[in-house]
Amino acid sequence: MSKLPNCPECGSEYTYEDAAMYVCPECGHEWAQGAVAVSADEKVVQDANGNALQDGDSVTVIKDLKVKGSSSAVKVGTKVKNIRLVEGDHDIDCKIDGFGPMKLKSKFVKKA
Repeated sequence: MSKLPNCPECGSEYTYEDAAMYVCPECGHEWAQGAVAVSADEKVVQDANGNALQDGDSVTVIKDLKVKGSSSAVKVGTKVKNIRLVEGDHDIDCKIDGFGPMKLKSKFVKKA
């Protein structure tokens, strides 16, 4: 039996194969068998569909987002151009027309 890799998220040794994917039963993380391992200091930011995001990308909002301190909301389908990736919980720094500078979570956008 071949040795399966440890989970890149939690380090668990109890991973298993599911079709062309590896799955971790402890944290639920899934990754492709041919995926390149990323070191701990390199964080890959992914959109809601799992596509990797980079500085300068354009994204589309997939959910109405309430804006703190405002009565209006960022609507579904709003396109945001020229994003910047930053560290933290809100990992996208951008400027939205009509709202100004904002920070967004990558799980609420998809790559345009």
